[in-house]
Amino acid sequence: MVQGQGTERRLMRVLAGEPLSPPPAWVMRQAGRYLPEYRATRAEAGSFLDLCYSPDFAVEVTLQPIRRFGFDAAILFSDILVVPHALGQDVRFVEGEGPRLDPLAGRSEFERLRAAEDPAVFTHLAPVFETVRRLRAELPAETTLLGFCGAPWTVASYMIGGRGTPDLAPARALAASDTALVDELIDRLVAVQTEYLVRQFQAGADAVQIFESHAGSLPDATGPEADALARWSFRPIARMIAGIRARVPGARIIVFARGSGLEGHARVVAETGADAVGVDWAVDLAALRARLPANTVTQGNLDPELLITGGPALDAAVAAILQATAGLPHIFNLGHGITPPTPVAHVERMLARLRA
Repeated sequence: MVQGQGTERRLMRVLAGEPLSPPPAWVMRQAGRYLPEYRATRAEAGSFLDLCYSPDFAVEVTLQPIRRFGFDAAILFSDILVVPHALGQDVRFVEGEGPRLDPLAGRSEFERLRAAEDPAVFTHLAPVFETVRRLRAELPAETTLLGFCGAPWTVASYMIGGRGTPDLAPARALAASDTALVDELIDRLVAVQTEYLVRQFQAGADAVQIFESHAGSLPDATGPEADALARWSFRPIARMIAGIRARVPGARIIVFARGSGLEGHARVVAETGADAVGVDWAVDLAALRARLPANTVTQGNLDPELLITGGPALDAAVAAILQATAGLPHIFNLGHGITPPTPVAHVERMLARLRA
């Protein structure tokens, strides 16, 4: 549940609207292949799903970047695709290629999925909740614990296409040809993932992030189909957030709508009810802040490539983010996940500049 002492955690203070200098920091995919200790644990665990479903391993890799860097938040180590896996869809991870699912191409495949109320769904996900419980017990008291899930549209796009594709053509095609079926899939994901995040809060998460990683595949707010972003993304997320807060009053929630552009990012908090908007690296943060009420919480938006480049370019980008958010509630983060080639020394340099 929401931790009573959470107001003492710097990131939770910012999520409540308090500007802090320096801002609290964490990075997406902070437990990952750029860390040698992660690579060693990953090799010991076996498959990627074994890593996700073993609380011993998942706790260990979640704690690794906290021990090394002292980030203000730890984010649960898992994957957005454990939810379709729990629904009964085959999910596997191919080394060097990423996730593969048996595509949900039509109603026959949909009807083979488990219902949202099937107890087997959450029996399957029980190791995730055990990981959250252990993390809350093992993390430093000052460290915020973040849970997460994928947004319904993003998860549905993987379920329909069987993999990530640049333009999500399979999901967009099915949404056009069988809108009712995609509506039913979205509804099921809203129900399951609302419960999934509620249980993460109950297990000890302080806040959660909803990853709409594929918002950029939907027409933007100025396009001829301006309602697509609201219909398939923001409204389902809003239903999730309302459902979570009905069970967990005061739940703090971040929404990251990657690729939705300046206009889309400006709509996130108002249209979903989120406490904070995650900002991808392609958005001008200063321009976005100028469009938002001063009390809006932002998160991001350092370009992950600059962590690979390092040096003066990285220093300048950190300085620009601090300037754009001076005196405003902001959580320092990347504008997408950290990538495997990132030198550890560059992460250390980023944090040193931030905390100077």
